[in-house]
Amino acid sequence: MAVTYWTGENLTLRAIQPEDIVIFDSLDDEILRNMDSLHFPRSANNMREWVEEQLEKDEFRFIAVDSDNNIVGIIETFDCDRKNGTFGYYLAVFEPYRGKGFAKEMILMVLRFFFLELAYQKVNTTVYSFNNPSIRLHEKLGFMKEGQLRKIIFTKGAYYDGFCFGMTREEFELNHG
Repeated sequence: MAVTYWTGENLTLRAIQPEDIVIFDSLDDEILRNMDSLHFPRSANNMREWVEEQLEKDEFRFIAVDSDNNIVGIIETFDCDRKNGTFGYYLAVFEPYRGKGFAKEMILMVLRFFFLELAYQKVNTTVYSFNNPSIRLHEKLGFMKEGQLRKIIFTKGAYYDGFCFGMTREEFELNHG
């Protein structure tokens, strides 16, 4: 069986399709808070238009599916700056799949592509202070905590900080060869 670049040990990353509207409509509040995307309810038509708009942009958006084709999460890159070689990402792993290594695999697949195929030199991401599992994961992956943005998100009735994490291509190659 042939192995593709977008197939890892436990999951495959694929492009978002218009029929994926049901995924975005069903995201729970905790995932949306972590993505800074908790919104008023949207109609199916508005969601469909949003998904179609996303398909037209240059930035990469992936749906992660396991070997049984269950959707385990999403990962999206943004602020892709070829001149300076920097980019960011955010991800969400759905509740039944958390704590099983899917987030790590999703991140490493995207970093490998951006660093080794597109020649980007640095990734930046922000993790909210209430998301301890994500903070631990980024530290374990070798990201450097580069700063703290105080009270940048209001959710669940309080303001929370954002921790800025970064990793260079050299650090990626050293830690993940």
